[in-house]
Amino acid sequence: MSSTVNQHALNRIAARLGSILGSHGQKIVTAESCTGGWIAQTLTAIPGSSSWFEAGFVTYSNAMKQSVLQVPADYLQGPEAPGAVSEQTVLAMARGALTLADADWAVATSGIAGPGGATPGKPVGLVWIGWASHNIGVASAYNFVGSRDQVRRQAVAAALEGLLQRLQGPAT
Repeated sequence: MSSTVNQHALNRIAARLGSILGSHGQKIVTAESCTGGWIAQTLTAIPGSSSWFEAGFVTYSNAMKQSVLQVPADYLQGPEAPGAVSEQTVLAMARGALTLADADWAVATSGIAGPGGATPGKPVGLVWIGWASHNIGVASAYNFVGSRDQVRRQAVAAALEGLLQRLQGPAT
């Protein structure tokens, strides 16, 4: 994915998502950490989004991931914990958001946008994105490059494109 994703491109993807969600009578909820509400902002910028956008949760701290989205403490704390930037955590975030909202789909993000925050095995640019419905939960890791803004923008694009693929793909 190019590091030069612009807001116009994000809005085009969001409009397509909205059209598909609306035509299926479905709603989406977001659970965001590193993207800080950018996915929700992009989706709600689309006219008519109130018919298919249910809610957005920005749970930046681990404490809020636990208390709001019910991410298990053992995912976030302790030497064996996978940590906030992991497959387990984004899937738990997505499932937690679905539990809280009257939605059919959830998308969740957690990552290291930089410029600091890298740890061994988790470099700047690593972002986990999870997608869930009441039937499925899948997550993918991405290694984006660029500035903090570019990493976050690429994460938003990947999150939206991933949901679009799931909506357009085989029945899930």
